[in-house]
Amino acid sequence: MALIAGSLYFWKPAFVVVVTVAILVGVWEFKQGFAVKGIRLPYEPILVGAVVMLVGAYVGGAPALATALAVTALATLLWRLRGGVDGFVRDATAAVFTSAYVPFLAGFVLLLLKPDDGPLRVLTFILVTIASDIGGYFVGVLAGRHPMAPVISPKKSWEGFVGSAGFCVAAGWFTVVYLLEGDWWVGVVLGMVTVAMATLGDLCESVIKRDLGIKDMSSVIPGHGGLMDRLDSLLATVAPTWLLLFYLVPVA
Repeated sequence: MALIAGSLYFWKPAFVVVVTVAILVGVWEFKQGFAVKGIRLPYEPILVGAVVMLVGAYVGGAPALATALAVTALATLLWRLRGGVDGFVRDATAAVFTSAYVPFLAGFVLLLLKPDDGPLRVLTFILVTIASDIGGYFVGVLAGRHPMAPVISPKKSWEGFVGSAGFCVAAGWFTVVYLLEGDWWVGVVLGMVTVAMATLGDLCESVIKRDLGIKDMSSVIPGHGGLMDRLDSLLATVAPTWLLLFYLVPVA
């Protein structure tokens, strides 16, 4: 967290590097996870594409990010041709999915960073998303009785979701009003959208791991699993966060 905070406030390009390294690790985790099911991810073009997407988002904005995703998808298809016909659709689909889910969504973090008040926008995004996890955990542990999706994620409860919603709305209101000087209702909307997307991100990550037959995406974080196990909510919430703030909160 100290590295993230320091890079945010002292030198924006350093934060771009931090995000890029994290996403490259995330792509590697997907490669390892897919390999369990015999899926051969076209790894090298996704890594190059990830760097281009992230740097492009910071330097060139949304058009550069979208263009880089399209070129990366085509490059992965061409790269996979070397492996022959068998499993082509399976591997190519996994490649496009990984490119869109990991580096493309992460590119919206750098779109948040791009304006003059970008560090505050990124901080708002992180705090509101973390509020979802904190609220869901504490209320779920204390009062969780009704499972939300017992087959997918047995520990998630409807009571925990209510706690997530309350914490997210409060965090959204506070950060938008006091950090970004925006309207209070924008913060409330941000909180509501965030809790829905963060919950969806958690559930989707659980489904992916169950389908692959793995407990964690990797063990790069001792005692906490893989990096993608920590980034699932953030990746799910960042695009709608950028959209709301871009249109509803003027740059300070």
